[in-house]
Amino acid sequence: MSGNGVTAGAGRPLPASLYAETARAAAPTPALAADIAVGTVLIGGGITALSAALHLAEAGHDVAVLEANVPGWGASGRNGGQVNPGLKPPPSQVERDFGPERGGRLARAAWNAPDLVFELIARHAIDCAPARGGTLRAATADDQVPALRQLAEECRARGGPVVWLDRAEIAARTGATHYRAGLLDARGGQVNPLGYARGLAEAAMRRGAGIYGGTRALSVRRIGGCWHVGTRDGSVRAERVVFATNGYADGLWDRLRRSVVPVSSAILATAPLPEAARARILAAREVLYELGEITTYYRIDDAGRLLIGGRSQCGERSGPDAFPFLKRHALRLWPFLSDVAWTHGWNGRVAVTLDHYPHWHEPLPGILACVGYNGRGIAMATLLGREIARRALAAAAEEMLLPPGALRPIACHGAWPIGVSAKILQGRVADALSRLRSGERSRAGA
Repeated sequence: MSGNGVTAGAGRPLPASLYAETARAAAPTPALAADIAVGTVLIGGGITALSAALHLAEAGHDVAVLEANVPGWGASGRNGGQVNPGLKPPPSQVERDFGPERGGRLARAAWNAPDLVFELIARHAIDCAPARGGTLRAATADDQVPALRQLAEECRARGGPVVWLDRAEIAARTGATHYRAGLLDARGGQVNPLGYARGLAEAAMRRGAGIYGGTRALSVRRIGGCWHVGTRDGSVRAERVVFATNGYADGLWDRLRRSVVPVSSAILATAPLPEAARARILAAREVLYELGEITTYYRIDDAGRLLIGGRSQCGERSGPDAFPFLKRHALRLWPFLSDVAWTHGWNGRVAVTLDHYPHWHEPLPGILACVGYNGRGIAMATLLGREIARRALAAAAEEMLLPPGALRPIACHGAWPIGVSAKILQGRVADALSRLRSGERSRAGA
């Protein structure tokens, strides 16, 4: 954990996106140009680190965040803007995997994590276009319906505010006849994610956190009983170092980088929709994600634009024509949008784990990492940022929502771009076949 071979610099500019044009202005975060000492230093400037920094600063703890570019530069400022409750496995599976007591705590916290996001937004007056119309999980094929019904039953049994939608009811909410059924969870919502990240950063700085942009961590060494993080023009001495790099982990801790698969997620945005279209598509400002092998998700923002996203090719791309598969899918759902203008397109990396859980690591005293939100980063990164703060403030390991796990690099990690592309193709074929079978059953029953 000594160096990464990355050339230091002022950082990369924020990629073009709708959020970059519309989010609240960023507070200045100049590069670190001194030698400082803090209790905790966080590497990475996304939602995980910013939530941790805010919670630590509110507790009077000295904290610094080192971001190679600008806060919110990665997927934290480029994602779909959905604040979704829950983990990918259902609550019963979480309880089996982590035990009834700890698994129960984790499931409750994860499914209620949007509460923390919207509480922080309200408490710190974060300007990020928040709306809380709920999250829709939509079944695109008949074979997805039983598991979705089971999830609805589990959420209800645990006090969750969920509503089952039959085919006609979800069509009425979405304006699309594509879906077989749906589950509406009132805890979900949406934000401008870059605005949210910038708001967390400013709130943390107001309470004394040091947030340094254009400051890549180049080395981490143990010297004289403390950890020392070296940067181009300065250094940080700290009791603990937290890696919060997610899909943008680099060679500074190569085993961590190789423990997750970085997957590109793309988004297209339209111009504001006509009033008639707004009235038909998620009129209550719900957010939706489709079930299946390859998830597609969408929402209507505060200006009435449609934002639709899904898995994309590796490598950064931008522009309204960058992801034609998303445009085709939107027009399959809503043929009446054929004349709508598409104005923006962009992508970013999320981190996927093989077991679909976030991973918490504490391999050495004073070294901690939390990565791998599997596309549920706004709510879970906010929640686990708070957990990082609790741990730094001396909470016992057994009190944490996630137990520390062994760091296991993924075999053949260097081939991940080929593997991800193959998985996307395989998943799209599987989803198409599943929809085809559903259509055949519907025609047979007609």
